[in-house]
Amino acid sequence: MPYRTLDADRIIDTAERLALRIGERFPDSGLRNVACELEQLSRDSAREAAKLAAPIVWLRIVTGLVVGAGAAVFAFVGTILSFDRISTGAFDFVQGVEASVNTLVLAGIGFVTLVSLEERFKRKQVFEGLHALRSIIHVIDMHQLTKDPAALSSSFRPTKSSPVRQFNAQDLTRYLDYCSEMLSLTGKLAALYAQSVNDPTVADAVNDIENLGTNLSRKIWQKIMLIDAYIDRPEPAQAVTAPAVEASPMPEVRVEVSQPG
Repeated sequence: MPYRTLDADRIIDTAERLALRIGERFPDSGLRNVACELEQLSRDSAREAAKLAAPIVWLRIVTGLVVGAGAAVFAFVGTILSFDRISTGAFDFVQGVEASVNTLVLAGIGFVTLVSLEERFKRKQVFEGLHALRSIIHVIDMHQLTKDPAALSSSFRPTKSSPVRQFNAQDLTRYLDYCSEMLSLTGKLAALYAQSVNDPTVADAVNDIENLGTNLSRKIWQKIMLIDAYIDRPEPAQAVTAPAVEASPMPEVRVEVSQPG
């Protein structure tokens, strides 16, 4: 179903558009360079995820040949053994059973190792891709680290070592929102690996990446919500009421009614 799986092309398009948006609003910022790097990383992750979803043909061929060779050796040994010459003593019988069990156990371990070799090989490649995503998440967090909403207040007093504050409230909101969008994209790129490799270990590693990005994004949105609190607003003007005018009393009118004589 189209809405049950992530579309790598749509994620790449979103990363490209986000890089363009950041470049148009903040052309000289370091965040634009990070967005371009995230765009390239989205292409690399999509390509690696697609490659991991396909079986490793040469590895499966080698595994099949090794398993077949092992089975052939067991069959050959079984044909040349002469069981009618084996002593029927209890001690020899126990030794034979022990040797047979050990051989079967070692053969089973070797078979499981060969079968899981492809899974472990893919897991190693996934961890390399997730390591790049984890690194860029921390780079994004470093770019929003000094963006303090308290600097918008007129009562804020910077020190000699304070960073340069060049953003107004609207630009700071957009900057922080872009950081949050980039963190969300890294989580989707990590999910591409979990979608391609059905491995519980990979799923746990992807969840760690998503949780890291979500926690940092939550911190960013706390800053966005604080921006309005630090904007200096003029006090509301008091309503001017006109002075009350005392009404003049109406003159008393008397009407005399003449009685008929």
